[in-house]
Amino acid sequence: MDKHIAVLAGDGIGPEVMEQALRVLSAIAEKFGHRFSTTTALVGGAAYDKYETHLPEETKSICRSSDAILFGSVGGPVGDMNNPKWKNCEANSILSLRKTFSFNVNYRPVKVIPELEYLCPLKKEVIERGVDILFLRELLGDCYFGEHRTFNAENGVRTATDLITYDEEQIASIAEVAFRAAQKRRGKVTSVDKANVLDASKLWRAVVREVALGYPDVTLEDMLVDNCAMQIVRDPSQFDVVVTGNMFGDILTDAAAVLPGSLGLLASASMNREGFGLYEPPGGSAQDIAGTGTANPVAQILCVALMLRHSFALETEACAIESAVETTLKEGYRTRDIARSGEDNQKIVDTRGMSERILEHLLAITVPSTAACS
Repeated sequence: MDKHIAVLAGDGIGPEVMEQALRVLSAIAEKFGHRFSTTTALVGGAAYDKYETHLPEETKSICRSSDAILFGSVGGPVGDMNNPKWKNCEANSILSLRKTFSFNVNYRPVKVIPELEYLCPLKKEVIERGVDILFLRELLGDCYFGEHRTFNAENGVRTATDLITYDEEQIASIAEVAFRAAQKRRGKVTSVDKANVLDASKLWRAVVREVALGYPDVTLEDMLVDNCAMQIVRDPSQFDVVVTGNMFGDILTDAAAVLPGSLGLLASASMNREGFGLYEPPGGSAQDIAGTGTANPVAQILCVALMLRHSFALETEACAIESAVETTLKEGYRTRDIARSGEDNQKIVDTRGMSERILEHLLAITVPSTAACS
């Protein structure tokens, strides 16, 4: 396989963890006989320094000529948010990329690894049932893209409205993705809405049910968003694939992100209907630890696995990376964000040290198993 990848490392810890992810990608190419070429492009504050814009046309052009995008992180120090270099940096970068390439589905896998259960805030008996959820969030509809108005009403009281808009094609598109994903996992889709109140959710529920008729091997469950938020905390083991709209997805994925214990363990993918994808860790630029060599590279490395799976259909290669990561964590290797005081088997490593251990296990794999991958 010969593929070209746009690499947008961005700001803060982005370049540090991206370097380690690219080492893993090179190891995959060597081990499995692929060729992956990369072109680096600027985004975020790094782009502003050169172009006075967070997403220059040159970067968009590089992305257009690529088969996938590996994205790091953008944003500046908390105290500098009003500095022109950092103001609206994330919106001008990642949100603009989503709009430019019509990314309509966000994939967010959430899994608790048994050896890291101590990081999960849930009770042990809840965690032991298993936590392995794939969240699918629609990205191009809802109130994020509807009309926004703030005005003075006739009585002089300020009033604001935000319009939620969905059409059946938008809903059907992500529903198809959800059912196909469930066929490869445990065969269950939970569709989350607020159909007892919102017309947009009533349409959502109706269309998802129509799509479900084409997937008799998948179980469909409808769930109201407030109940879903409660169930994620009470019993996350009941979920397989969760599909929902833009706003509910934004909230639920952030709530679920705490379950593995660190954003440094999570990856995400944003895909459009043509199969073009952007892969990013959700943790942010972490400017406070940038340059210290202590950042956790696992999320960025898992982004490579997602890219291989969803953009290039290389399931065995993706599973090899995920297996190497899990083995490394099972052996007790920890960056400081996932370290626990007093753990006997713990080996604290820096950013490069973590990726070195992952690479060792990756190169040692002879026949990767896909059985445990999702």
